[in-house]
Amino acid sequence: MEIATACTIFTPTMPALSPALQERMRTPLQIGPLQVHSRVFQSPLAGVTDLVFRRLVRRFAPYSLMYTEMVSATGLHYMRQLPRIMELDPGEHPVGIQLFDCRPDFLAAAAERAVAEGADVVDINMGCPVNKITKNGGGSSLLRQPELAEAIVRSVVQAVAPVPVTVKTRIGWNDQEINIVEFAQRMEQAGAQLITVHARTRAQGYNGPARWEWIGRVKQVVQIPVIANGDIFSIAAAVACLEMTGADGVMCSRGTLGYPFLVGEIDHFFRTGEVLPPPTPVQRLACAREHLLALWEYKGETGLRQARKHLAWYAREFPGAAQFREAASRFETLDEGLALIDRTLERLQAQEWPQCA
Repeated sequence: MEIATACTIFTPTMPALSPALQERMRTPLQIGPLQVHSRVFQSPLAGVTDLVFRRLVRRFAPYSLMYTEMVSATGLHYMRQLPRIMELDPGEHPVGIQLFDCRPDFLAAAAERAVAEGADVVDINMGCPVNKITKNGGGSSLLRQPELAEAIVRSVVQAVAPVPVTVKTRIGWNDQEINIVEFAQRMEQAGAQLITVHARTRAQGYNGPARWEWIGRVKQVVQIPVIANGDIFSIAAAVACLEMTGADGVMCSRGTLGYPFLVGEIDHFFRTGEVLPPPTPVQRLACAREHLLALWEYKGETGLRQARKHLAWYAREFPGAAQFREAASRFETLDEGLALIDRTLERLQAQEWPQCA
């Protein structure tokens, strides 16, 4: 959506926040022996939450728990060296490494390597809906194999205790197989110390509204923390979800694509009651420029290819955003990418953009 360039004043709208929710969100979250000082998490996102992206999110959300991209335990079994997606900054805490597979022994061994790398949490992906993952028994296919899912958690817990083991999953395979309540109880009994529930079925993918009511039902039957995921695109959505579900926190996913500010914005609100002014188009593109440079420095040509999608995500809510996205899909060199951003920045800086009060 394109916006007018007339000068306006940012006026924050404070979402309703009950005293009970306010108290809960300002209390550190206990995940087994690990205490986390934010209840707003950055979701693991394949092809997105690499070291470069997490550094950007961390700048605005220093206390939030973040996760790597998901790592195949089978792939790791045949590697002598850790894959790049498992690399962590020495001071990057709290951070979790997410694993996926269907073999308890492979996942246990992979979890040991994750802890050796410095992970504060080992997360097991039981929610990915992608065919290439589910057809091999991983991701959300484990919702249809609760006994195997339970065995996986037990094996990983035994391998890495006392490091917490967490699970990220969905509400069910499809509308006829919504089994999240029983599944969550099994995960808790197996030793998981937190569960994140994406409130859609596998069949939904990312379509249709998230069905937050199921998260509330899970919260009623387990003692471990429950993190709400799905359609958390704003402070208002986070507040509404937590008020409805009673969940212990929220996890931001697609809302952070091209917007690494979101986790920090929500966390800041829960800490202070203040709604921060949103970044201007100039500030977002300046962040995009930094993101591009960092990907180049970290991954070279591979980073440039990945940067195209990131630049497209950053391009929204400014005049010429559609043209920027089209050009971002075609640049071949670092200089071309930087020149595209710089031309757009010069044009935007020359216009009268809103001044934030």
